[in-house]
Amino acid sequence: MKRTALAAAALLALTACGTGPDPSASNPTCPNGEIRFGIEPYEDPGKLTPAYQVLTGALQRELKCPVKLQIVQDYSAEVLAMQNGKLELAQFGPLGYVFASTRAQAEPLVSFGDAEGKLTSYKAGIWVPKDSPIQSLTDLRGKSLALSEPGSTSGDALPRYALSKAGIGKDDVKIDYAGGHPEAVLALINGKVDAAEINTQQLATATAAGTFDASRFRQVWSSDPIPNDPITVAGKLDPAFKDAVKQALLRLTPQEIAQVGALLDVDPAGPMVAVEKATYQPLFDLAAELGLTEDDV
Repeated sequence: MKRTALAAAALLALTACGTGPDPSASNPTCPNGEIRFGIEPYEDPGKLTPAYQVLTGALQRELKCPVKLQIVQDYSAEVLAMQNGKLELAQFGPLGYVFASTRAQAEPLVSFGDAEGKLTSYKAGIWVPKDSPIQSLTDLRGKSLALSEPGSTSGDALPRYALSKAGIGKDDVKIDYAGGHPEAVLALINGKVDAAEINTQQLATATAAGTFDASRFRQVWSSDPIPNDPITVAGKLDPAFKDAVKQALLRLTPQEIAQVGALLDVDPAGPMVAVEKATYQPLFDLAAELGLTEDDV
């Protein structure tokens, strides 16, 4: 009799554990039991994944909610995923954010700070072999240029804008979309193009990896500084969730951000810094001046 009572009590306890309320279900920082965090493929996924697993792991600890990392196919896929409610959080390139703001109501929360707590930036660039006759943008007429992929801030929009300002029409240069920043670098190294876009972030990682020797090449154009990528939240989500995520990201230590920071040429990394739509107004202005639409991302 005693054994039966104990078994019944144990069964009741197990049943209670199995059917009790899910703590995350009523947790405003854990909608639907998990948070999906999207990343554009601005670097080799083999490098992106371990770096962002450190960051998302720390965010998971702070929010007490599973954070699922998703490396998306390209810029447009990430915008579409947030628009369709398949991503709660996403890091966009600055121009990608411009269109995500319109299509998915993406709201910027934070970006990457330096050791002094200031927002970091990067620059677009165009490089050629050291012995190339190309000395300036105007010399690219009739030449081939490797760009990253459509919709990239530094790997597409800014170089094309610079060419336009230099009087180089879209039919005056053979544009080769390489499929990503690393691929554009390789196209130049392997002699497949006359010139290639290489932003300062990719320059740093490729140089550190030993795949790019800057002494063999020359830079013939550089953009103005671009504010670093924002981490955004889907606009339709609960304000309490948005604030909780923002505060959690701001609490992350430089050590937890460092691996991602290294990929963004932020070294040494500092804490995250708060950003807002106005931070990226120059990119909104650029999109308007170029006449870019959602179809360009």
